Amino acid sequence: MRMLLIHSDYLEYEVKDKAIKSPEPIGDEMKKGRLEEVLAVFISVEKVDESGPEEVVRKAVEEIKGVASQVKAENIFIYPFAHLSSELAKPDTALDVLRKIEEHLKEEGYSVKRAPFGYYKAFRLSCKGHPLAELSRTIVPGGEKAEEEVSEALKKEEELVSYWYILTPEGELVEVDKFDFTGHENLRKFANYEISKSRIATEEPPHVRIMLDQELVDYEPGSDPGNLRYYPKGRLIKSLLELYVTEKVIEYGAMEVETPIMYDFEHPALEKYLNRFPARQYVVKSGDKKFFLRFAACFGQFLIKKDATISYRHLPLRMYELTRYSFRREKRGELSGLRRLRAFTMPDMHTVAKDLKQAMDEFKKQYKLSMEVLRGVGLTPEDYEVAIRFTEDFWNENRDFVIELVRIIGKPVLIEMWKQRFFYFILKFEFNFVDNLDKAAALSTVQIDVENAERFGITYYDEEGKEKYPLILHCSPSGAIERVMYAVLEKQAKLTKRGTKAMLPLWLSPIQVRVIPVSDDVLDYALYIAGKLEGAKIRADVDDTGDRLNKKIRKAEKEWVPYIIVVGEKEKEQGTVTVRRRAGGQSEMQLEDLIREIKQKTEGFPYKPRPLPLLLSKRPKFRG
Repeated sequence: MRMLLIHSDYLEYEVKDKAIKSPEPIGDEMKKGRLEEVLAVFISVEKVDESGPEEVVRKAVEEIKGVASQVKAENIFIYPFAHLSSELAKPDTALDVLRKIEEHLKEEGYSVKRAPFGYYKAFRLSCKGHPLAELSRTIVPGGEKAEEEVSEALKKEEELVSYWYILTPEGELVEVDKFDFTGHENLRKFANYEISKSRIATEEPPHVRIMLDQELVDYEPGSDPGNLRYYPKGRLIKSLLELYVTEKVIEYGAMEVETPIMYDFEHPALEKYLNRFPARQYVVKSGDKKFFLRFAACFGQFLIKKDATISYRHLPLRMYELTRYSFRREKRGELSGLRRLRAFTMPDMHTVAKDLKQAMDEFKKQYKLSMEVLRGVGLTPEDYEVAIRFTEDFWNENRDFVIELVRIIGKPVLIEMWKQRFFYFILKFEFNFVDNLDKAAALSTVQIDVENAERFGITYYDEEGKEKYPLILHCSPSGAIERVMYAVLEKQAKLTKRGTKAMLPLWLSPIQVRVIPVSDDVLDYALYIAGKLEGAKIRADVDDTGDRLNKKIRKAEKEWVPYIIVVGEKEKEQGTVTVRRRAGGQSEMQLEDLIREIKQKTEGFPYKPRPLPLLLSKRPKFRG
């Protein structure tokens, strides 16, 4: 069973139509419903629950009572919600479980309503928005095991006690519930999301509609959920981002390597590390051996370092791989467009440092590198929130260092502190993008790892020739490439709401210039213009379709093309171009001047050729 619990000002619904062949019979009194000051409990009864429905009911009631007690709710709304799972129970079993949950809660003294089962319903709710307002729970009958391999770290993560604060650039550490979030609304949303730990997506985020409408990325029904297909424009954007981040990391001083995507479950060091990393694994079998698909580049890079002879003179030693792909079996209900996937591309750098001082120096440099990388894709500190996580001992011993990180970003950050070290790291930061649905996703991150050098047998020789264990920094200066695409598209969705035209960074735009001839008589000049642009390494195409001029312009605008050139007889005779800029402004100019303008704006960024045929008439439509 999957449950999403939302503490709400109210929840109301109205039945619209049948969703299954034989829905629950209802009278007029159940066709509408409303309850105020309510704990809304959205429930999917799953196939696994059929093996022990009574146990599932008992466990569900206990969980609901526990949350109701925490949020001090006396009213409970049971709402069937099939979208939390892809493995649903039979309708008869599901309805019986829901009815029994309702009955038991009423017996416990709660005021309970239940929405009818088997119908499409319109609903509205108002979430209260405090840290415990959104929670998720998974219930499995005893004796049943989840289908995926689950690490000990993941099992224990929910038991971990975290202490949450806001740290200001002035060095003031304030308990999160006592901080004045005025002027920091995005930070408030991020803090609520992190503390509630609710990752289930109940709505489609705006970037999904954009990626589909723009024919960038799509779902792949022939694969496991969370594995996507990329159309030519989406593949271009993704590959440019991959090139950009890789170039930045190599420029920073990392050595690029390549390692396998699967590893032996029984390798002693890997088995221990698996249980220290909070992620679900894909498992594959070859004969009688069991392997797991990597969820980061750690394993391969650690094994390379183990076999290397490393001197203190080599440190800090940086190694990098762009993992295409890393794999994590995220819960089905958490998968959401490009935000959370099961297969993703992770730029992953690991740095060997001789001691904590050198590790902290590298940490700060990589913190700044991450800011620089995100700025290049159009994301500034105003677009993301920072989380810094550490043990209480680290804070007491390195308070000034942490405050310096906050001063660099220039705004308050969320702090998660633990009394004791639970993970393999003692310090971690993340830059988190908060989207249009108030869900957050980590982009850049760096961790200082104090365990894995010894676990994997990674050593270096110090000045006296003695063999020592180093510290290791894990760094992804951008986060997963797909996450970067998600954040860029979600930012444009936010800007659109404010009345600003959506637009990708110029260097990332699949088509940078659309050339539109006003008639077939000047098609030759349009092709000449496009050829000159492409010769200057600017992606251009030509709309040679039979559409009217206004429709051609609207089409280019819908595709977010940054520059539209309209050419007619006058431009052909004078050897000029009339340019419409998506960012604003229209002018007649020499083509060389336009080329110079675009080259200045894209200087320092990678380039790849146009991903589609030159002529629009030659292009297939990939969706619908």
